[in-house]
Order: sequence, then C-alpha cells, then structure tokens
Amino acid sequence: MLREVSFSVGRGERFALLGPNGAGKSTLLRIVAGLLRQDSGVVRVDGVDVLEEPLKAKRRIGMVAHEPWLYPELTAEENLRFYAGIYGVGEERVRELLEEVGLLNHARRQVAGFSRGMKQRLSIARALLHEPRVLLLDEPSSGLDAAGRAWLRSQLEELSRRGTAMLIATHHPGEAMMCTSGIVLEAGRVVASGAPESLLEVVEGEGR
Repeated sequence: MLREVSFSVGRGERFALLGPNGAGKSTLLRIVAGLLRQDSGVVRVDGVDVLEEPLKAKRRIGMVAHEPWLYPELTAEENLRFYAGIYGVGEERVRELLEEVGLLNHARRQVAGFSRGMKQRLSIARALLHEPRVLLLDEPSSGLDAAGRAWLRSQLEELSRRGTAMLIATHHPGEAMMCTSGIVLEAGRVVASGAPESLLEVVEGEGR
C-alpha cells in the first residue's frame, strides 16, 4: 500500500523509484499508467488527470513492464505492426524503431525464439512507438548484458534530450545512476528524495 507519495517529474528528467522488492515501485508505476486505481490523491500525466481522462492520459504514456507484452507466435515486425495499428502509427516508424533497438536483422524472426535481452529491446521499441511524453520502466536492464546496458543508457539519454520524462523503478544501483533524481520507497512510503548518489547512500544504510 502506498501512503503519502508525492513527486513531480519534468520534461527530459529521468526519475528513479528506488527501493527493495515489495516497496511499492511497480504498484506506483501501474497507478501512473492507469492500470490500477488509487484510493485517494491525483495523478496527472502531461497535465491530464489519469482517472478523469484515462484514454487521453494513456496516449501520452509508454510502459516497459516485467512482462514484455509481446506475442511470441508473431515476428518482431508483426508485433510492432500490431501495436502500431492501435496507435495509428505508420509503417516507417516500425522499421525505424527496429533499427534503433538493434533488431532490424531479426525483424522476421518469431519472438518465441528471442533471448530475454532481445525481448526487452523489442518491448522498449513497443513502448516508444507512439512517441510518448512519459515513459515508465520497471527494472529496464533486466535480461540485458553489459553491451545491452550500455545501449540502454545511451537510449535513455537520447530520450531525455528529446524531452521525454521517465519514471524508472529499480533496486539496482546501476539503473539508479542512469537517473537525474528520484525517491526511495520503503513499505509504500517515501523515505528519501534527491540526487541518485544521495539515494544510494540511504539504501546502503549510510546517512541515516
């Protein structure tokens, strides 16, 4: 259960939701995405109230969750085409993203045969199809090797330059250090906020 959680994220900011498993990070992301309804309080995405105008809010959001939300029997290209149809995105955007995430040469392979890291890359492409104003990422480096993590960092930095706001839920110090600011959650409460270095000191038991 989340209690008295309040923060704001500006354009281009990478905001960490740091804390152990069970702290409420994934729950918070799902509330922001409109997948869970909060009991009280207000969530606004790009000025749109998630509860009052859910469809309008969701058009502004992309999400990379624990589950990749991909169809294993379809190819990478077919998966993105399916979601592109939902968002009204053109064919050129599908190929652009496949190239951007390094999967263009695997576009016609079934996702069932993909590694965890390849699925994560495709999931990120899916979330970016409609060029969301806000990107929600739950443990985004999960399944990525060292090269994949370096690629992820450069991808997030480029999205920041384009003005995309990001919420990154993690318990990994490396992911937190990709961020510009954030909060630490424990048992659904905010126990610290600020720059990633100061947040890690709290998580590691220093500065308390």
